Amino acid sequence: MKTVNHLKTVASLIVVLTNLGVVEAANAGSVHKLNSPDGDITVTVNAEKQVSYSINLNGQPLLTPSAIDLAIEGKPGLTSGVTIDDVAYHEHSQVLYPEVRVKSAKIVDEYQAMTVAFSNGYTVEFRAYDNGVAYRFVTDFEQPVTVLNETAEFNFSSSATVYYPLEESFYSHNERSYLHQAIGEIKQTDLASTPTLVDAGSAKVLITETALRDYAGLWLLGNGKDGLKGTFPQQPTKVVDGEPEWIDRNQPVVERADYIAKTDGKRAYPWRVLAIAENDAELLTNQLTYQLAIPSKIEDTSWIKPGKVAWDWYNANNLRGVDFEAGLNTETYKFYVDFASEHGIEYVILDEGWYPLGDLMGSVPGFDVPEIIAYAKERNVGIILWTTWLTLEQQFDEAMDRFAELGAVGIKPDFFQRDDQEMVNFYWKIADEAAKRHLLVDFHGAYKPAGLRRTYPNVISREGVKGLEWNKWSLDSTPEHNTTLPFIRMVAGPMDYTPGAMSNAVGPAAYEQIQYSGKAPDHADFTIRFNRPMSQTTRVHQMAMFTVFESPLQMMADSPTQYLDNPECAEFIASVPSVWDESIALNGQIGDYVTFARRSGSEWFIGAMSDEHSRAMKVKLDFLPLGSYDIEIFQDGINANRFAEDYKKITKTVTNQDSLTINLASGGGFTARITPRN
Repeated sequence: MKTVNHLKTVASLIVVLTNLGVVEAANAGSVHKLNSPDGDITVTVNAEKQVSYSINLNGQPLLTPSAIDLAIEGKPGLTSGVTIDDVAYHEHSQVLYPEVRVKSAKIVDEYQAMTVAFSNGYTVEFRAYDNGVAYRFVTDFEQPVTVLNETAEFNFSSSATVYYPLEESFYSHNERSYLHQAIGEIKQTDLASTPTLVDAGSAKVLITETALRDYAGLWLLGNGKDGLKGTFPQQPTKVVDGEPEWIDRNQPVVERADYIAKTDGKRAYPWRVLAIAENDAELLTNQLTYQLAIPSKIEDTSWIKPGKVAWDWYNANNLRGVDFEAGLNTETYKFYVDFASEHGIEYVILDEGWYPLGDLMGSVPGFDVPEIIAYAKERNVGIILWTTWLTLEQQFDEAMDRFAELGAVGIKPDFFQRDDQEMVNFYWKIADEAAKRHLLVDFHGAYKPAGLRRTYPNVISREGVKGLEWNKWSLDSTPEHNTTLPFIRMVAGPMDYTPGAMSNAVGPAAYEQIQYSGKAPDHADFTIRFNRPMSQTTRVHQMAMFTVFESPLQMMADSPTQYLDNPECAEFIASVPSVWDESIALNGQIGDYVTFARRSGSEWFIGAMSDEHSRAMKVKLDFLPLGSYDIEIFQDGINANRFAEDYKKITKTVTNQDSLTINLASGGGFTARITPRN
């Protein structure tokens, strides 16, 4: 029996419909299989010696037998001679309608499920989708439990490679580069955050988690062979204050307990997610982390408004041509508000400096926050307030009340650097209390998205990504890095990369590729400048990010005066929606290039980005409905390899029978807006 529901439903009805599936009693065997709806993916669960699972794709091994277990204090685990008591199967098909449309206005949620009940009281649920596999533990104990550890293995063949976000410790902003190397080279001490991507040859497998609640986050280590194994930050027992200049935000963990969670005995644990793609572009539209997350707890979400943000910190409040001293003061932020209002930008952030650090109830001379918020409200612009997580925790109730009383529309808590159980629970507390006050939340210094955005749709975006700001102090935000992120970090959920640099330069990586072409500059002209930063990409690469990179709260990172000096570019960027009704991955290869077509209403937008290699590609417009369309194109200029700010604007008429030839400079981009004619 297949249950299909094509209506928007509440969470309780979803559960009822799901439970109407086919149920089969287990036989005496210890090996059981589950197929994806299209039959291409097969999951095999084996409990003959220890409990493990494996995955075949098109009849060939993809994931080799990988052990799973949950070590609960005082309870026998799955390696203790347990047997399978029962196996139940069901099918599920439903259309989900996200409250905040990141990739699409609707998601077809279709899978086959197998629930395996073991003699020790554990249950493990497996789901097989056409684009991935997930499993989770469920326990039904009357008393609270202490989870000592969890075994989560991910074993592959010796030929597999991995894009590994190597970390120094569990104390991290999770802003990493992805190191591509043979999986066997990953040491047992090499710690990585998730998501992590494995190239198994026949397919890519992205490892992450969702429905992370009241538990510690999933990290990875090498296993000394051809696989990875999960590891989890244990509960902190001792923290220390950071350096004096960071004492309001940094609390490194110096001692930990011997467990990862104390939690309810009756509960479902986080989903372990393996997103599977036979070609790289399939990763770009994978939405399993949303599909498997806990449904929304907010009944009325009409107040949650995605949009763009004029951001202050990246550009160091640099303004020119004004008759006041730019900086952390009322006049500067009124200028930001005027810029936002004139360009239809929904929000302005007051980042670090609007309150005396360490006291969210205090005020700064020359910085009249109530006046700024009132001024912004008159101009239909919302104000989002930044805060360190630690000061917020210390003054939580009064601070949250103050944000609401001031009339702020959102908050940007920062510098968390942890995802142990205690900190995960604090994220949930912030989300819940913010929702009660109709506040958006944009987590920075944060772990990756892990389902909270569905449960609390006011969690509208988050960082956990090495973004544009890294150009202020490093060479890490390369074109290759930018064309890697959509295939790994963005699969987990929205990422607040903060795009939009108007100061653009030929970076070192691009220079090395073009220096012998006869069109090269004399040298790479990118330089690290903290207060007047630039990108290592072309201008149009930055513009294309607004279509390629997903963030329902999308920053415009550069200074308002930079945008006012480049009105064509600024007006185009401001016109790009931050949420989408439909997304089509036109092409893509991890670390090389990516091209999206996305629809909002009747308009379509195209964004393409290249790594340090210049390239040409054809894009068919056959995704357009019948009719005639005006297209506005921004493409790399003929001299973009020498002068990265060079671009060309083209307008013309097209139909769905046409194709576009996209020429991308080194570190280049292409973007377009397609509007139906009358």
